[in-house]
Amino acid sequence: MEFILGHLNYWFVIVLMMTGLYIVISRGNLVKKIVGLNVFQVSVFMLYISIGKVTGGTAPIFPTDLQGKIQIDPTIVYSNPLPHVLILTAIVVGIATTSLGLALIVRIREEYNTIEEQDILDQDAATAHAENLAHGDAMGGRA
Repeated sequence: MEFILGHLNYWFVIVLMMTGLYIVISRGNLVKKIVGLNVFQVSVFMLYISIGKVTGGTAPIFPTDLQGKIQIDPTIVYSNPLPHVLILTAIVVGIATTSLGLALIVRIREEYNTIEEQDILDQDAATAHAENLAHGDAMGGRA
């Protein structure tokens, strides 16, 4: 039981990751797929932030003396700032990706009058079939 409670943040990451993956795979609505991708993305953010936190660690800000020399105390435990910086960049990329996906969904809705994946595939198949029939008629019945 101590293992489960001691790693509770990782269990949350796993639950969020699997929830996001399930939403992406099981839903046909394109907006729901974008939401699933965002849930999955948040789980990755949580994982990296959890890794970067050191128990008892402080921010890695080193004091300087009057001459400007850095005074590093080897007894102090510092947290790693790199995962947090990477997550800030990933959040910006995630927002851009989400906005691009939503813009594409708007264009798809204008073209197909639906945002359901199966309806779009059915319309594409019907269009391809009609083009094949038209192409066969243009060839004099030889397809």
